[in-house]
Amino acid sequence: MIAVAQARPSERAEFIKRTYLHLAGAGGAFIVVEFLFFQLGIAQLLASVFIGSQFGWLALLGGFALLGYLANGLAAKADDVNMQYLGLGLYVLGEAIIFAPLLFIAQVYAGGGVISSAAVITLFMFLGLTAVVFTTGKDFSFLGGVLRIGGMVALGLIVASAIFGFSLGIVFSFAMVAFASAAILFKTSQIMKYYNTNQHVAASLALFSAVMLLFWYVLRIVMSSRR
Repeated sequence: MIAVAQARPSERAEFIKRTYLHLAGAGGAFIVVEFLFFQLGIAQLLASVFIGSQFGWLALLGGFALLGYLANGLAAKADDVNMQYLGLGLYVLGEAIIFAPLLFIAQVYAGGGVISSAAVITLFMFLGLTAVVFTTGKDFSFLGGVLRIGGMVALGLIVASAIFGFSLGIVFSFAMVAFASAAILFKTSQIMKYYNTNQHVAASLALFSAVMLLFWYVLRIVMSSRR
């Protein structure tokens, strides 16, 4: 196994191409699954079950965290491509489930164009952040400790808000957009310096998780601006 940073330019280019093709494929699969959820009424069902129920929402977040841990573990198995794909598929499905209630509310209550606007903003932010890593060559590994501490603080606030019923507000959403942006910088840097050339599926999952976190809070900000 060869680290991307030590690989030949042609191998590095192939790794990058495969990683971002898989990332695009994961995004496309997410859209397809959400479309089916809406067509079959599953999105509305999930919204009715989890939105408005603080313990239901906590159960959803807990289940998703467990699924994310399992999916990342499967995707990291560099010697088994099938397990990598299984991990990526599980994670896409988990994201579709947790996003469905928010997307349903956005479509029904926040007016047309909210979802597409948030998606376009997220895409351009992701492209800009990716360009920063590729053009500067800077190692953003120093963000790892900040992200770990920030992630624990954010999780604590989210759990507390669900249990005690208070709103985190728009400021928290902006803070989480900054957090997700830092995560994209960190993970892109990690992929280019520390992943092996055969870990393109795991790399795409790492990027997909950061992009979806960014999309979640960009969507919440756009929804708030339309109210």
